[in-house]
Amino acid sequence: MTAFGIYVHWPFCLIKCPYCDFNSHVRNCIDQKRWRSAFLSEISYAANETPGRKVSSIFFGGGTPSLMPPDTAAAVIDKIGDTWGLIEGAEITLEANPTSVEAENFTRLAEAGINRLSLGVQSFDETALKFLGRRHSVQEALNAIELAATHFEHFSFDLIYALPGQSRNKWQFELSTALSLAGSHLSLYQLTIEPGTPFYGLWRQNRLSKLGDDVATSMYIETRDRLATEGLPGYEISNHAIPGSECQHNLLYWRYEDYVGIGPGAHGRVTENNTKFAIERRRLPERWLAAVEQRGHGTRHRVALDQKERLTELIIMGLRTTAGISEAQFQRELGVSYANLIDEITLTNMRAAGLIDTTAGSLRATEKGQLKLDGVIEHLINSSPIYQTMGKL
Repeated sequence: MTAFGIYVHWPFCLIKCPYCDFNSHVRNCIDQKRWRSAFLSEISYAANETPGRKVSSIFFGGGTPSLMPPDTAAAVIDKIGDTWGLIEGAEITLEANPTSVEAENFTRLAEAGINRLSLGVQSFDETALKFLGRRHSVQEALNAIELAATHFEHFSFDLIYALPGQSRNKWQFELSTALSLAGSHLSLYQLTIEPGTPFYGLWRQNRLSKLGDDVATSMYIETRDRLATEGLPGYEISNHAIPGSECQHNLLYWRYEDYVGIGPGAHGRVTENNTKFAIERRRLPERWLAAVEQRGHGTRHRVALDQKERLTELIIMGLRTTAGISEAQFQRELGVSYANLIDEITLTNMRAAGLIDTTAGSLRATEKGQLKLDGVIEHLINSSPIYQTMGKL
């Protein structure tokens, strides 16, 4: 493996945003000492399960990890370094919300070892921020971006677009603002209505309308093309960067490399003797905490993935990137070329339709194919001989 990452999940937020389906929770009281101790215990347990690895990236996600005390972040980073070891120049990212209270912690977070900040700005429009349930103002977002640029060599921020009723002109104005403030990376996500969220309930009651697919697709194409022109081409469907400034931890996921998840609901993928294991921690914070204090870890499932599952995950993750999936990745995960895993007639037809490209020795979705990515993935997977014998997706 060329990369090995650690994801640390801080599950707490000040409020639950109406579009969010992440494992995040609001709690009035958090015993910071217990939580720090639990993180360190699970790191020790996971390190013993994966000896001999060196960590290339750490990602503090959530929830709102900028609510984590900086000394807890420092203790976690130190523990990871003491157990697995960190490669020189390891990327260490922390997600943050741009409220003024959290921004005050930026100096201490940088001192703790965070060298990349990811800000959840979501919008530069006050009305949109209120619709999305965000607690910060546009001015607080601007202030936080300025502070991030001062304290961190690498920073990024997220925006959400294709909101109900949002015009292409409004989005282009926000995009102009983003480009005037961006460092070397931007993450731009279309709003999705996820089951189990307040937005989903409103949509089911016909109290919330989705933006039309044609308008959303136009916004996506215009966004992709404009950022490429501005020197931040897309390297994944929703992520753009100056070449060389891509988020290394997220690339690790999309390249289907190994990583360990620490904290409530965290997932991991670990390869041992050519077998890949899917690992999931207990989801509810209190149950995870109790399990760690009793057993040293909060593992809920640790399951070996079969060929069908590995092929599915490899294609789903890899085709999100503009580089696609290399021949070496197929060989590493499944021991054979993609030409032996996917029906040749399907490959020929999809190439002819301009949906995939294999000329560079890799399997990748074209720009046209990325507009229809769910269908492309399903068609490729279902054509595989593995699926013919083990059942379709």
